[in-house]
Amino acid sequence: MIQLPLSKLSNIGTTIFSQMTQLANENEAINLSQGFPDFMPDTELLNYVDHFIKKGFNQYAPMGGMIGLKEEIARKIENSHQATYNPDTEITITSGGTQAIFTAIATFVKKEDEVIIFEPAYDCYEPTVELFGGIIKRFEMKAPDYEIDWTAVKNLVSDKTKMIILNNPNNPSGKILKEKDIRELINIVKGTSILILSDEVYENIVFDGKQHLSICKYPELKERSLLVASFGKLFHVTGWKVGYCAAPKNLTDEFRKIHQFNVFSVNTPIQMALAEYMKNDEHYNQLNQFFQEKRDFLRQGLATTSFELLDCEGTYFQALKYDKISDKNDFDFASELTITHKVASVPFSSFYKNKRNDHVIRLCFAKKQETLEKALENLAKL
Repeated sequence: MIQLPLSKLSNIGTTIFSQMTQLANENEAINLSQGFPDFMPDTELLNYVDHFIKKGFNQYAPMGGMIGLKEEIARKIENSHQATYNPDTEITITSGGTQAIFTAIATFVKKEDEVIIFEPAYDCYEPTVELFGGIIKRFEMKAPDYEIDWTAVKNLVSDKTKMIILNNPNNPSGKILKEKDIRELINIVKGTSILILSDEVYENIVFDGKQHLSICKYPELKERSLLVASFGKLFHVTGWKVGYCAAPKNLTDEFRKIHQFNVFSVNTPIQMALAEYMKNDEHYNQLNQFFQEKRDFLRQGLATTSFELLDCEGTYFQALKYDKISDKNDFDFASELTITHKVASVPFSSFYKNKRNDHVIRLCFAKKQETLEKALENLAKL
């Protein structure tokens, strides 16, 4: 047998999302762990896909994406955030948000470059940085409020800092950045060449009348930022794997050098369908209310349990503190919840390098009403 070379990611195994989904399937549990809807997308969108397939749009799209879709994205950004991007030279269609993140890191992070992330952090950031020889610098946000101490963040900055990765709204905590956070960030990067990679895939899922503050709203940040978003989260089609990266031309030019040798281009008829569907702004402007109703239903159902409901300002994830129920670590508790009570969740420790255990789990509420009702029925027995 051939001896394999050392792994580039020797400490990486199967993601926690796959692990908990497998455990849910093995135990016939309700899967509130992995972040995907269990309901159908809008029939109108599906009909557009069928239409463009039958019209013959089945070959390669341009490397940067179909111009019609990029124009709709530019219009959406301008209407939502009062920021202008040239659709031809500053917006790139990607194979989901994760590919955009991977490509941005691959493009700009070199050996021994330092990258600041905020934990709990989405699981693709760190391994991608390490794959390209970068060094992670972490700021740990802590339960129950997950606030950022910007003085501590400033202390992480050095002359080797290449990039700061933001996730706003944050998965898994559900927290959003406030104006004071943005101002602190502006002060930190002022006069530096630090890039910002802003993962905003949940930008249209913000609750209670609060406002999503996109990085592109602030000219002093926009000029150094790569903004990533996802149609999977926007239109309940995570399996289509279509997203985009918006960035100034000088950054986009470099981004596309890597993008073209990664996926080159993205599904043509789906791009066409998304472009047509986006012409009606209501298809995404109503998302806040749609998911707030689901969030409120879940929170009301859990209010009579011993779980402590943490703030959920955005995303479609609810964080629960369970220390009044069990003193087990969060992975063991989440496993027990799946096996014994037939509800799968994700332990927060999986979003921290040091496996920080604050006795918090994450539930996804992007589910049908009957799914949430059954989950609540099971959780009420705890």
